[in-house]
Amino acid sequence: MARIAVIGAGTGAMAAAARLAVAGHRVAVYERTRTYGGALRRFERDGFGFDTGPGLLPLPAVYRDLFLKTGREPLESCVDLVQVDPSARHVFADGTEAVLPNASRAGVVTALDEALGAGTGERWGDFLVRAREAWDRTRRPLLEEPLWPDWRVLAERDPYPSVPHKRLLRTRRAGTLAEVGAWELRDPRLVALLESHALAYGLDPRRTPASAAVLPYLEHAFGTWYVRGGMRELARAVHERCVARRVAFHFGAEVTAVLEKDGRAAGAELADGSVVEADFVVAGVAPGVLDRLVRGTAPRGGGEVAPQRGGAGRLTVLLALRGARPPGTVHRTVVHARDREAEADALSGAAGALPADPTVTILRPDDPALVPDGAHEALTLTTAVPAGAGPDALTRHADRLVAVAERAVPRLRERLLWREVRTPADTERETGAALGAVPAPSLAAGGGRLLHPSNSTALAGLFTAGGWSHPGGGLPHAGMSGALVAGLIVEGPEFRGSR
Repeated sequence: MARIAVIGAGTGAMAAAARLAVAGHRVAVYERTRTYGGALRRFERDGFGFDTGPGLLPLPAVYRDLFLKTGREPLESCVDLVQVDPSARHVFADGTEAVLPNASRAGVVTALDEALGAGTGERWGDFLVRAREAWDRTRRPLLEEPLWPDWRVLAERDPYPSVPHKRLLRTRRAGTLAEVGAWELRDPRLVALLESHALAYGLDPRRTPASAAVLPYLEHAFGTWYVRGGMRELARAVHERCVARRVAFHFGAEVTAVLEKDGRAAGAELADGSVVEADFVVAGVAPGVLDRLVRGTAPRGGGEVAPQRGGAGRLTVLLALRGARPPGTVHRTVVHARDREAEADALSGAAGALPADPTVTILRPDDPALVPDGAHEALTLTTAVPAGAGPDALTRHADRLVAVAERAVPRLRERLLWREVRTPADTERETGAALGAVPAPSLAAGGGRLLHPSNSTALAGLFTAGGWSHPGGGLPHAGMSGALVAGLIVEGPEFRGSR
């Protein structure tokens, strides 16, 4: 039985802790804040409740596997997991709308044909077939296996089977998500639908590899899910599963250093000066934090994927509304930007300012647990913002989000009781990520820019879990990182993932 110290109580770190405890190890989690969950937080006021991190769950099989492998209770006995249907309502720049069903290719094709015109659904359906091929080629190396030592193979080859496109007497294949949209989808509304999956992570579609086609495919194939009571309930369930497996939690316990002895991790030093001895250390922290914790030895070797140290953050506006949620309201609405190029310029830093008309996601859950009574509604607006945006600019941008949302929510300002603005500074305070950056999932191609470092490190006995390590950001990916770390510790470096 090994002693294992886990730094941070984010979802990925807790997933690793639960699996390691079930394997018979003595696991203790040290979290600098006063609660668990990392980015899965909740804001409450006047009887209203809001998720301040991810509001929906794709690929719930990751957490079903976690709960099955760590006990006899399935996930559904610990949280009320419901499929969101319709999956989303899309409001496009020209005013047209499309309401798409959940996890139904035929249904999506029909909905797009009816909303956007004959042929649009077929083009999107054909794209999903190609996206599935990219998913099949990358699913294991980018989700289910430790990062390959020869990771450059993933960096150089784009798995998306682009359609040949004639351009200036030359035949080319799409290398970026923007080119996939322009050359294969051709309708600006379909392009907006495609690019919104990259924009949600603050990625510029013009620089994002075509392999990002797996993002809309993942949502299409496995559906979109919600946990009643808010997504914070998922963090609660994972925490309770850890406690049931005798994982010890220490909150308000900031780790200031990873101890090293004889060339390997040997424990952790806390801010109060106490020392925790351990045989293995699992760090669920952002790259800059990891650098500060490991003294004298670079935690990442020169041949590894470089950690992502920047990236976009999220601006979230929480709205408390008077009046009941109208019958038939769709859980999620995406209002697309009128000028996609300007939005991409802003996210890439080229514009030097926030976009005047951003893509905004509106979440309107039908959940009595989030409102004081049936005569009120809790509504959340989110958009990606470039790192380093100042507080004054973000306050003005919050006003823009409300204005954009009014395109989809009639009488929004009339119904408004109060609002709360959550900026990347809040994310930084809660997760430690510099400038409140939010990690994107690992993606193939693009020179490896969107890969994340392996879960093992240059310091023996030190492993990393969570969105800043392989396989990257997003709730499913964080959960999978915990499974990979547990496998590497329990089975050793020969571990190749679950079969």
